[in-house]
Amino acid sequence: MQTFEALNAETLPVRLGSYAVLTDRIGSAADGWTVREVGDGNLNLVFIVEGAKGSLIVKQALPYVRLVGESWPLPLKRSYFEYNALIRQAERDPGMTPDVLFFDREQAIIVMEFLTPHIILRRALIEGQQLPKIGRDLGLFLARTLFRGSDLAMEARKRKEDLALFADNVELCDITENLVFSDPYYEAVLNRHTTPQLDGIVAELRADRDLKVEAQRLKHKFVAHAETLLHGDLHTGSVMVTPDNTRVIDPEFAFYGPMAFDVGMLLANFWMSYFSQAGHEKAGDREEMRAYLLGVVVEIWDVFRAEFAHLWRTERKGILYQAALFENRGDPLGAEQALDEVLHAIWDDMLGFAGIEIHRRILGLAHNADFETIEDADLRARCETKALKLGRHLAVNRHRIHGLAEIHALAERLEKEIVS
Repeated sequence: MQTFEALNAETLPVRLGSYAVLTDRIGSAADGWTVREVGDGNLNLVFIVEGAKGSLIVKQALPYVRLVGESWPLPLKRSYFEYNALIRQAERDPGMTPDVLFFDREQAIIVMEFLTPHIILRRALIEGQQLPKIGRDLGLFLARTLFRGSDLAMEARKRKEDLALFADNVELCDITENLVFSDPYYEAVLNRHTTPQLDGIVAELRADRDLKVEAQRLKHKFVAHAETLLHGDLHTGSVMVTPDNTRVIDPEFAFYGPMAFDVGMLLANFWMSYFSQAGHEKAGDREEMRAYLLGVVVEIWDVFRAEFAHLWRTERKGILYQAALFENRGDPLGAEQALDEVLHAIWDDMLGFAGIEIHRRILGLAHNADFETIEDADLRARCETKALKLGRHLAVNRHRIHGLAEIHALAERLEKEIVS
């Protein structure tokens, strides 16, 4: 076994320059490659490699959390789960992930298609870009990957083999279990927030018994409900876009969990973007952008529901809700009743996961650029306070919320609130 060695701009061409899959794509003269380290995430090294014929991305896991340093070790095997998740997502929703060209398990290296002129969706939203396709694209991606990765569609043995494979992604699940569901609600060492401006509301949330109980109920669902293969970290920083194309990246947190988790995490990030817009109005009013963001949330959910229902009626070949119990007995309405109940359960849990995601992105370790790039701390705290209030409502009252119109009416009222 080779000793792991982290890549850098100088060593990358030497170490990877003999692989035909790379040279065929970007050119054989590795000494002429241009290598730029562009990784700005919390965990990994990411390089853009350009040659005479083209370009590609090289991603390498590090044996620790990059955001924290070597004091927080992480296994390199997470790249293996990312690679396997990308392969499965490409099968389940073709064209929505970057093409994978090469994988080296021992060195934790994935070589992928370089997406250009794509930019990170979160950056586009901070800039005020209104992208016309993301609602439909992301709604379809959620429905297709979640449905097709579950016992609703997969052959039982294959699904159980996959469940066993991804069950070993223990360390990254541990990050989610602690940093998302527990740490924000007590004085965990790695927490941080805008202080002293948020100190009051942070104290309120950490003393909120109903909220903490609900957060732990959701954590229980996260660890116990292995319903489908999840992306596991689906937010606006895990999506790359142009006006005409949407791609989903970085599924290294992939594991089998509750269907609603990916949906809730993604929608939470659009709601956070909504409340952050007041901090990005230097170039003009963002009221139209706020309306656009709420519209994207509606479109994602509507497209998800419609596509999930379509797959239910056309691809339900797994061990759950078999046609032998319903359609084959002349009872299609029974299958429709079951579909309604499944979608309602996803709705309830999605709201809860969204609320918890909002809290952890403001009170925990890993924050969103949506808020972090607001330089005025008082203004940033006002935006964050409104998001925290919505997050609490979603988590605690999720069983009594009947539709997005109700949520968006509250969001609009909160946005107009004067926060001292």
